[in-house]
Amino acid sequence: MAKKQREAPAPATAAVDTPGAGLLAAEDAARALRATKQQQKKRAAPSSDDAPAVPADAKKHLKKHKSGGGGKAPAAAPAPLAAPAAPAPPLPTPAAPFRNKEKVLVLCTRGVSSRARHLMADLQALLPHAKRDRKLDTKRDRAAVVELCDLHGCTSALFFEGRKRGQDLYLWLGKSPGGPSGKFFVRNVHTTAELKLTGNHLRGSRPVLSFDAAFDEQPHTQLLKELLTQAFSTPRRHPRAKPFFDHVLSFSLADGHVWFRNYQAVVPLDKRKADASALSLVEVGPRFCLQPVRLFAGPFAGRVLYENGEYVAPNAVRALRRRERDAGYADRVGQREARKAHEAANPLPRGALDGLFD
Repeated sequence: MAKKQREAPAPATAAVDTPGAGLLAAEDAARALRATKQQQKKRAAPSSDDAPAVPADAKKHLKKHKSGGGGKAPAAAPAPLAAPAAPAPPLPTPAAPFRNKEKVLVLCTRGVSSRARHLMADLQALLPHAKRDRKLDTKRDRAAVVELCDLHGCTSALFFEGRKRGQDLYLWLGKSPGGPSGKFFVRNVHTTAELKLTGNHLRGSRPVLSFDAAFDEQPHTQLLKELLTQAFSTPRRHPRAKPFFDHVLSFSLADGHVWFRNYQAVVPLDKRKADASALSLVEVGPRFCLQPVRLFAGPFAGRVLYENGEYVAPNAVRALRRRERDAGYADRVGQREARKAHEAANPLPRGALDGLFD
């Protein structure tokens, strides 16, 4: 008999990096964050299968009791003694209701400016579910932030990093311990005490998050929206939060930057019942602007999902200004030398009284 020929295995195709691989990975990361939230809610929801099962002997006893009625049943022959029944299995415990246990760790490195410290205090006042830790002595080992999140039981982190003696401020926003995370350059910081605006809302109340429609256009902006949502949304029924809404946190996307504003929802005094059409917004503070630098797949490190090509480091900007200043000084020196050469090449004619008093 002829032996069957084995089919040759198909050659393995090598993975080819496409230009949009980073954007697809960012979209997958945002979708994974939303799926994790939905799975947690489904696991905690009680199902109909969890109802306690009624033993067969109990069903027969109930049926026999119903058929007997009110009259006396005729005496029956005594039944033989049966073996003791096995103990009934324990009833399943009902599943506990879902509880959002999101907590945010707010910390910074040594060397940040006083304005950055006041900004951290304002954010901690806006987030009742936030926890604060001491300043970190290291600026490179960001794995310590993940360990601190584990110790404090936090799932997100707002890590402020100061460089160049407080001149530059960076914000690391990420999920712990699985990621993703992002690095932002903080600009135009104005604290609540500095602005002195007329808005004022209750401390610890839950905010309404308002996002620009431009966040849903690209994959990396969708990932940014999901990170900001899970970090700044106060969990429902948090022990430190008030059970109502009276302010709005606005996130706008313009010029490649994320603009943050905080507004108070004001109800007119003559209105007894709140009406959405009659509400007005009054800014409270603080204000700041975030420029995305990079998005990572892991917690504060890992594979780069997105890199902003329009970002220019502050050191490069300062070096360019220094060169422009030096170029101006070089122009003045060149003009001085040219003036001396012109005077040497074109001397003034000597007068008749020039050497009279020599």
